[in-house]
Amino acid sequence: MKNKILILSADPNSINSELIYKSWKKINKTLKKKIFIISNYKLLKEQYKKLNYSIKIRKINNISEHINTTDLKVINVNLKFKNSFKVKKKDAADFIDETLTLGHKLALDKSIMGIINCPINKNLFKKKIGATEFFSSKCGLKKNTEVMLIRNDELSVSPITTHINIKNVSKNINTEMIVAKIKLINSWYKKYLNIKPKIGLLGLNPHNDELRKDSEEKKIIITAKLKLKKKGINLDGPLVSDTVFINEYKKYDVIVGMYHDQVLAPFKTLYKFDAINITLGLNYLRVSPDHGTAINLIGKNKASPKSLLNCIDFVNKFKT
Repeated sequence: MKNKILILSADPNSINSELIYKSWKKINKTLKKKIFIISNYKLLKEQYKKLNYSIKIRKINNISEHINTTDLKVINVNLKFKNSFKVKKKDAADFIDETLTLGHKLALDKSIMGIINCPINKNLFKKKIGATEFFSSKCGLKKNTEVMLIRNDELSVSPITTHINIKNVSKNINTEMIVAKIKLINSWYKKYLNIKPKIGLLGLNPHNDELRKDSEEKKIIITAKLKLKKKGINLDGPLVSDTVFINEYKKYDVIVGMYHDQVLAPFKTLYKFDAINITLGLNYLRVSPDHGTAINLIGKNKASPKSLLNCIDFVNKFKT
């Protein structure tokens, strides 16, 4: 029976411990019993002491222990540090790698409902990737087959390319990738949300490069659209990026763009942090808050747990 949720504290130089504490204070006792934290026990203790937080923390060895306690249950991962709010880069990178690797291994257990990784500074990954690509690699997915879906109850957005430099976008998109990712989005919506989604597909260039013959819109995106329409997918496009988020987006369940900030920047302008990040295509449910590590807020007790609470609520209600 799936009855456990894993939260990975991830980046030690962040607001993550604060988010976990504030979320813990807002959830009910039944939900607390389901949640296990993967972190460093000593780090959490010291950070909570400095923040003047009062909370019972229980160090455990595995996810079968103390299932009925409402204490904050911490599966310990080793971490070297002297200053609990300023861990050295190498030590933080090693900790993140071990935390996410353990999270992946435990997520494969039949008792796990899903995993939530708290925000991570991408400079701390040992390769130039993000958590989306990390878990995709661990699950043995081919490169660029995973889908990043940023979602709330009103709208989802998804970038075809994820964490790559803007200069590399045009040479990293192709018809097959667009078709595969939109098919995955469509099937996920139908399987898990019982919705046949209406999808808006953006072009790449300003004004869709006026649909010139040698444009990515003509050579790649429209070709992908026609293939998807033949498969019965409810899809419009290519839509013009600079106007779609004024009002047109309201017609769609999902807006798919070619690169990260093309869809995430307007989405966050509209909804702030009222969203979660879901990775489609994995062997398990993985979500994360839709914001960064907020280093400017570390130790100030000003961080909002809204997105983490949304993650917890989504995983708890998700039907596999």
